[in-house]
This record gives sequence, C-alpha cells and structure tokens, in this order.
Amino acid sequence: MSSINTNSSAMVALQTLKGINSNLSKTQSEISTGKSVASAKDNSAIWAISKVMESDVAGFETVSTNLATGQSMVSVARTAAESITKDLTSIKEKIVAGQDPSADKGKLDNEIAELVNMIDSKVKGAQFNGVNLISAGATGTSVLASIDRSGSTVSTNSISIAAQDLSTAAAASATGQVAAGTAGGNLTTSGGNDGSVTIGAGTTEAIAVSALAVNESLAVTVGGKTFSYTVTADDVTSGSDLNDLAMSNIASQINSAGITGLTANYDPATAAGELGINAAAGSTFNMAVTVRGAGTGALAGLAGYNSSSSIAGIEAMINASVDAAAAFGAAESRIESQASFVSDLTSAMKSGIGSLVDADMEEASARLQALQTQQQLGIQALSIANQQPQSILSLFR
Repeated sequence: MSSINTNSSAMVALQTLKGINSNLSKTQSEISTGKSVASAKDNSAIWAISKVMESDVAGFETVSTNLATGQSMVSVARTAAESITKDLTSIKEKIVAGQDPSADKGKLDNEIAELVNMIDSKVKGAQFNGVNLISAGATGTSVLASIDRSGSTVSTNSISIAAQDLSTAAAASATGQVAAGTAGGNLTTSGGNDGSVTIGAGTTEAIAVSALAVNESLAVTVGGKTFSYTVTADDVTSGSDLNDLAMSNIASQINSAGITGLTANYDPATAAGELGINAAAGSTFNMAVTVRGAGTGALAGLAGYNSSSSIAGIEAMINASVDAAAAFGAAESRIESQASFVSDLTSAMKSGIGSLVDADMEEASARLQALQTQQQLGIQALSIANQQPQSILSLFR
C-alpha cells in the first residue's frame, strides 16, 4: 500500500543515512586524533583504565629523573672514595719509606701532610647538589626507586644509601689551662684539653699526658712546626703504654727537625712519664699542646700521621676507604639496574595504553572509504524513496 502521508521507504533510507553519517563522523575523529577512545563517552571503562595508567607513566618518568640524580650523587661519592684510597696508599708508601734510617723524614712528613690536606679537601668537596655522603656527620639518604600499585592503592619504594664517614678530623678539644707557666713547670693535659706556655731561655717545660685512647692524638707546636702522633688500634695490641708511644715519637720528631736551640727528651724511667722540651741559652719558644679526642670518621686522626706513624693504622684506613668505595659501587649498580627496569616498564605501559585507546589507522582508512561509499548510496536511496509519491500522482492524470 502506498500513502501520501507516510513514506516508509524514505524514513528507512533517512535513518540508514543518519547511521552512516554517525559512523563516518566517528571514523573521521579516529583518523584526526589517532585514538579510538578519545574521551569517556567513547568507552568509559577503557578511558578510565587508560587515564590511571597514564598517571602511573607520568610518575615513573619522574622516578627515572630521581634515579638519574641519585646515581650521579652516589657516583660522586664512589669516585671520591676511590681517589682517597689512592692517596692513602701513597701515605702508606711514605710511612714505609720512613722506616729507612737514611730517609729524609722531614720531606716525607711534608709530603704526607700535603696528601692529608688533599684527602680532607676531597672529603669536603665530594658533594652533589649539596648532599655529601662521605663527610663528617653524613646521615645517608634514599632515592625514590618505584611506584607500586595494588588496585587503587599506590605506594612508593626507595633505595637507601648509607653514608660512609671518611672525615679526617679528630674530635674538637676544649681550651684547658697551663698547670705552671714558670720555668721548669709542668704542662698537664688530658683528652679534650689544650694548653700553651712560653719556654724561657735555658729552661725546660715538661708535658704530662693522661690516658690517650685509640684515634686520639697528641700534638706539640713549637719552633714554628707541629709535631703529632695519633694512637692506632695497632698500638693497643702491641702492649706498649700509649702515652709513652706518643711522647717518645714526638721527642724523636723534634730532635730530627734540627731547630736551633730546641731539643726534646723522653725517658719514662727517669722523667716520671713527662716529655721535656728544652730551650738552649739565648733561645725562647712558644709552645702549644693539643690532645684531640677520637673522631667519628674512618680516617679520624689522619692529620696527625707522619713518616713515623704505624703502618697498621694507615692500613686500617685504606681498608675503610676500600669498603666505602665498594659500598657506593654496589649502590650505584643497583640504582643503574633499577633505572633500566623503570625505563623498560614505562615503555611497556605506554605500549599497553596505546593498544587500549589508539586507533587502527589501516582499519580506519578502509572503513572511511566504505562509509563514504555507503553515504553516497544512502543519499541515492533516499532520493529514490522521496520520488515514490510522484508515481502516485500519475494515477490521477
């Protein structure tokens, strides 16, 4: 039955054309954006998943930056520790050379002092963006290594980097008082105390030291030079009195220095355990005495080392420096491995997101051509359907 009020064929053709145009619009959007799911209305579930994954990718990219910074920070500390190990080995060589009776101890001591200053400079300068992992008081740090997701719960995972204190300074001392500043008086000091006195011409000042311990040092500055000795663990195991070792060593250093009018003597059997500093007639000297407590660093007391110091002591420091470099090397290797993993994980997540929301361009191109053809046929079908009422008019002619 044909009707002039209702053109069913035209209605069907129109609805078909609308569907084709809608699909054509969606396909053109996929081609222009490159995404099959560009917004939540396209596919709400897939869109939500992709956005969560994109936020995680952004987080992992920041983690990669943190890992790169952390690796550089640890690399600086490792490089410094390795360099310090070489310097300590050089000091060991000077101490061994000092065992030769014909060695020029003065020059060896000067070389050791320069090496110690160099080590101290490296310890202080081994910082990256203000973080120093080998300085005194360093507490270590942590590097953000990963973002862990379990459902809707997100947590972080970090790599802890332990500090390795390679500082050379012994503990600071407090100012003490001179027991007797007159000729022949005694200058008594103990751990943490300093004292100073003037040695009159033709007189002797005696130094009495009490209870030196491992890593504590005794230093005597007189005649424009500083003479020092640091107690080591090897001194303790040798069974010798630590105070005797320190004062006899300093007496030997002073006498070897060849300062005109200045001599030192130490004989625990006859001098009641006192170090005598003698000024010849016509000469006066200002003398300062310092006892430094044990420092916190693995190289504490190194500033007191000279060509007469214990080989075992410097060997222990070398071992500590090697251990520090090894620890930093292991941490750096772990950070490098984690950085590689995070980079691969980020790439995999980006690929996964792409498989969820990216358009298949080959398919979209083929679909576009098909829809364009369908659109043309739909227009023709609608045109034919609209011409159908015209045939009814011929019945009334």
